[in-house]
Parts: sequence; C-alpha cells; structure tokens
Amino acid sequence: MMCHSVPLFLLYPKAGALTVKTGHKTWYIIRPWKVNLFEDIDEVTLINLARTDPEAFGVLYERYVERIYNYIYFRVGNTNDAEDLTSKVFFKALKSIGGYKHMGLPFSAWLYRIAHNLVANYHRDGLRTREISIENLTLPDTSKHPTPELRMQQIQESDFLLGIINDLSPQKRELLLLKFVENLTNQEISFIFGKTEGAIKSLYHRTLLELRDRVKELENPRI
Repeated sequence: MMCHSVPLFLLYPKAGALTVKTGHKTWYIIRPWKVNLFEDIDEVTLINLARTDPEAFGVLYERYVERIYNYIYFRVGNTNDAEDLTSKVFFKALKSIGGYKHMGLPFSAWLYRIAHNLVANYHRDGLRTREISIENLTLPDTSKHPTPELRMQQIQESDFLLGIINDLSPQKRELLLLKFVENLTNQEISFIFGKTEGAIKSLYHRTLLELRDRVKELENPRI
C-alpha cells in the first residue's frame, strides 16, 4: 500500500507568503531544496531542529508518512479515512513536538502512538468495526521462483492465515500488525499501547496460543 495522495503540506501559521488556502485550512509548503539539507542529520538533532523549523519536521514527515499511512489504512480499511487520519497524526505531532521527550525509542514510536489513539477514537466515535483488509495485506514470498503448484499452495496458506488473524480481537490484530508488518519491537509496541513490555509479551503469547488453537480447530473440524 503506497501513500500517494497524502500531500507534503504541513500546518504552520507563520508561513506568511509561503501558504496556500485549501478550503478552511492554511497549509505550509515545504521547500524540497531545504528538506534535502536535513536528510543526513541524525534523528535526535533533527527532532530538536524541528521544534522551531517546520522544514526540519518535513524531513521527519517524509521518513515516516508512508509507514504511518499503511498502519492506519490496515486499521480503518479505506483510503479517504486513512489519509485524513494520517494528516491529523502529523498535525498533532507538529503541534506537540515542542514537548516531545527522547526516551530511547525511535521518533516513529511516538507517531505510532498518536496514530493508535486517533484510530481508537475513530472506531469508538463511529462504532466502526472494519480494520485490517485481507485483500490488501500480503505475506512475504520466501521463494524467488515458485512452481505454479507451490505458488497456489502459498496463496491458499496465506488466505488461511489471514482469515484466522481477522478472527482475533482488534487489539491482537493490531499487535500482529505492529510486530510483523511494521516490524516494531516489544518496547516500541508497549509505548504505543501504553502498557508494560511484560504485558505486551504476555499478550503476544496469548495471541500465538489462540492462533495455534484456531488452526487446530480448522484443520481438524468436529464432526
């Protein structure tokens, strides 16, 4: 899933002549030539610059917008809402970056936590239930040149596994999404969920047990 239509425009009230009106919002246009100057700066320094320079924040946006969009898309299931929520994540991050504290985690963990909370509000306010889209969530192909028979088997196994995952609770689905699709650590996931790392390990263990039991049930159905 690619984030093609989320624009690199950031809300910044002091932009002056470098603003354009889009409906009821004023968006700040980031100049690509200046963004390039920040690309090789380490993340901690870049975050500190971004507290006062929105163009430094633009580099952080470029680095993480696609990952945040993909995460949100698999949680909400449609493009328009995913784009809207992705924009809100970065607006909130830009507004709050002055109070951001380095905790030994990547900046992305903070963005994921903002996204996690916004998606939770989205589902709670709208009573929406659709989350990870099986049609758009694909598992990695470990064979470079599979035979047609092997490829068909892989597709069947992927569909089987994804069907089981969608039977899990929203929290367990999100855990698997963060761990295996977004490749986050237990420490990062614990920060996003607002839980201890031990609680995440316990949740992961219970999730694997549930998946195992579900696989057994489907492979050996009761007559």
